[in-house]
Amino acid sequence: MEFRQIQYFVCLYEEGSVTRAARRLNIVQPALSMQIAKLEQETGRQLFVRSSSGMQPTPEARQMYRIFMPVLADFARAREQVMQTDAELSGQVRVGMIATIAQGVMVDALMEFTQMHPKVALALVDGYSGGLIDAVAGGQLDAAVINKPRRPLALATEPITEENLVLVTGSQHPGLPADIPLRRLAGLKLVLPTRQHGLRGIIESFAQAEDVDLAPTVEIDSISAILKLVHGSDFASVLPQIAVTSEIALGRVRTHAIVRPRLTRQVVCVTHPRRTPGAAATAFLRVLLAHVHDMATASA
Repeated sequence: MEFRQIQYFVCLYEEGSVTRAARRLNIVQPALSMQIAKLEQETGRQLFVRSSSGMQPTPEARQMYRIFMPVLADFARAREQVMQTDAELSGQVRVGMIATIAQGVMVDALMEFTQMHPKVALALVDGYSGGLIDAVAGGQLDAAVINKPRRPLALATEPITEENLVLVTGSQHPGLPADIPLRRLAGLKLVLPTRQHGLRGIIESFAQAEDVDLAPTVEIDSISAILKLVHGSDFASVLPQIAVTSEIALGRVRTHAIVRPRLTRQVVCVTHPRRTPGAAATAFLRVLLAHVHDMATASA
């Protein structure tokens, strides 16, 4: 098995099309097909099934992808460190973040970084904390910004900020005081993320500790959809302050402090303890975390 075959396999897996993969690799399609066929012969496994929608990976291919990705990520980081000079940063950076952080700071951080380092290719994804943790552990991501989970992690963890969760209402919601006890939320018409969402887990942990039963009328994981519903109706929601800063500035929503107890979440950055992010990834994380700090401070 050659390293080139691994690169070709990963590219075809990600693109799902021989045409797109060959174009990305800058090779002719027959050369790609030949190397994949050779890899299948050497491993004794069928890796792809051709269909009308493209090349579909088999279960064996999905397993191989999980195994190969850390190898390619390590190679990319090693190559970046060997080739790096005092000149401009280059290479690829893959960072994940929870949607509430992406909603607040991702675009601003991306614009600032690309102006400073135009030769760096950025791949930014948002998702649930659990999925992002798995992606960092598996080598698919250099780092991720997540809600700190209650269980211990095997990843390196850097605290970023602790911020308040607030009650969010729109203009059609009946008036509420500036401070509202957690227990009173049980009587409101709520829209909250589903139980798969890390934010819901944080909210529920506070509610259970106070013996408060929160029964949302609607469950939506999309933060932008929640904000749109709150703005245009009498629904209320519980969200991190950082996720609603821009909506507050536009006058689209109001926020109310939740008290007795105060609801907070801890945001952390996780990396793999044995795969140190390269220079480009480190530089991007520095910019991203600075934006998170600034917005958390401004909204405090």
